[in-house]
Amino acid sequence: MKKKLLFADDEPNLRILYKTEFESEGYEVDTAVDAAEVLEKVEKNTYDLIVLDIMMPGMNGIEAMEKILSKDKKQLVILNTAYTVYKDNFMTWAADAYIIKSSDLTELSEKVKELLGGN
Repeated sequence: MKKKLLFADDEPNLRILYKTEFESEGYEVDTAVDAAEVLEKVEKNTYDLIVLDIMMPGMNGIEAMEKILSKDKKQLVILNTAYTVYKDNFMTWAADAYIIKSSDLTELSEKVKELLGGN
């Protein structure tokens, strides 16, 4: 059974990159353009792991994570952002990991594998 991932990012090229990369690693991948779409998809689907960008239009990734975790405290969440400034914000501590965005997906991929116990 493939592990199911949800990537939320308002950058279309990054959504394509995540989908391509992680599907090639054997995951089932959904993407969302913003937090509203994430919450919609979480209502209808079960994900093994959700990767959220922090800076998205409308609700940010931290707020989306709070809503997700208030319904399911066991949901694995990685915050994936270009901004280091949020790392010290206690609101981000609920995340299972905090990754600084990079075009090299090695760190993100390794963290996904670690949290999901391999693939």
